[in-house]
Amino acid sequence: MAYYEKRKHYRRLFFGMLFLLMASMVLATTVGAAEISMKDSLKILLGEVPYMKNLFSWTGSEEKFRVIVLSIRLPRILLSAVVGTGLSVVGASFQGIFKNPMADPYIMGVSSGAALGAAAGITVLSGGVLPVQVMAFIGALSAVLLVFHIARVGHKIPVLPLILAGVAISAMSSAVISMLMIFHRDQADQIIFWTMGSVASASWADLIYVGPLVLLSVVLLNLYRRELNLMISGEDTAYSLGVDVEKVKKRLLILSSFTVAVIVSVSGIIGFVGLIVPHGVRMVLGGDHRVLLPFSALAGALFMLFSDTLARTVLAPMEIPVGAITALFGAPYFILLLYRSKKSGGFL
Repeated sequence: MAYYEKRKHYRRLFFGMLFLLMASMVLATTVGAAEISMKDSLKILLGEVPYMKNLFSWTGSEEKFRVIVLSIRLPRILLSAVVGTGLSVVGASFQGIFKNPMADPYIMGVSSGAALGAAAGITVLSGGVLPVQVMAFIGALSAVLLVFHIARVGHKIPVLPLILAGVAISAMSSAVISMLMIFHRDQADQIIFWTMGSVASASWADLIYVGPLVLLSVVLLNLYRRELNLMISGEDTAYSLGVDVEKVKKRLLILSSFTVAVIVSVSGIIGFVGLIVPHGVRMVLGGDHRVLLPFSALAGALFMLFSDTLARTVLAPMEIPVGAITALFGAPYFILLLYRSKKSGGFL
C-alpha cells in the first residue's frame, strides 16, 4: 500500500510542478522592458489556441504587445525551458554513470568541448547551421571521451581525477577558443556568444530544431533509469543482474554528449544547471532514477526559466548573460559540495 501511496504522491507532485512551470511561463511573458499585464498576456496566448482566436479582438497597443509576446518572449521562454530540461537530465545521467554528485557537463568539460567545436565550425568551416552543430557534437564527444580516459583507473573513475580532468579540458578548450578569436577577429562576436551563454537570440526556428531533439534525448535517457539504478548499487552488482555496464556507459555518454552539443549550438555555454538541479532533486526525493530523471527535467526547466527571466529583467533594458546567472547560483553550491566531501573524509 505504501508503494502505491508514494506513486500517487509523486504523480501529484509532478503535475503540480508541471502546472507551476506553465504558470511561470505565462508570468514570464509579462515582465521585461515593455510591461504587459497578465490579462493582456493571457488574451494573446489564448488567442493562438485553435477555435479561440475569433473570440478576441485586438486594439493597436495590444497588437504591439502580441508581437512582443509571440515573436520575442515566448520563443525565448520555451527555449530556456528546453535547455534547462536537457542540461538537468544529462547532469543526472552523468552523476549516475560516475556515481558522483559533482559530475556535470560543465564541470567535466563537455560544454567547453562543444563550444570549441562550434567555434571551429564558425571559423574553419565558416558558418552554416549544420557544420556548427556537427562540430559541436564532435567537440562534446571528444571532450567526454578524453576526460573519461584520463580519469579512469582500471574499471573505476575516481571523483578527484574526474574533476581535475574536466577542469583541464575546459581550460584547454577555452585557450583554443581564445586563439581562434585572435586569428578570426571578424567572427569573434559569434564565438563570444558561445562562451557567455545566452538564449537572447531565440527564435521559433531554433525551438523547432532544438526542442524535438532534446526532448527525444530526454525520453531515451529515461529508458536507462533501471540500468542507472543498478549501476549506483555497484558495477559488479549491475553485471551480475545482466547489465553490460561498459556498453550502457558508452551509450549514455554519446547520447548525453549529443544532447549537450545540440543545446550549446543555440545557447552557448550555460554552466552548473546539470550540477545543482539534479543534486537538489536527489536531496529532496532520493536517488531513484525513475523519480530523479523526470523531476530533474521539470526542475531544470523552472531553474533556467527563472535564471533567464532574471538575466533579462534585473538590469533592463540591459541584459546579463544567463550563463553568468547560473554560475552565480552554481559556483557557491559546488564549493559547498566540495566542503561537505572534505568533511566526510574525502571525495565520494
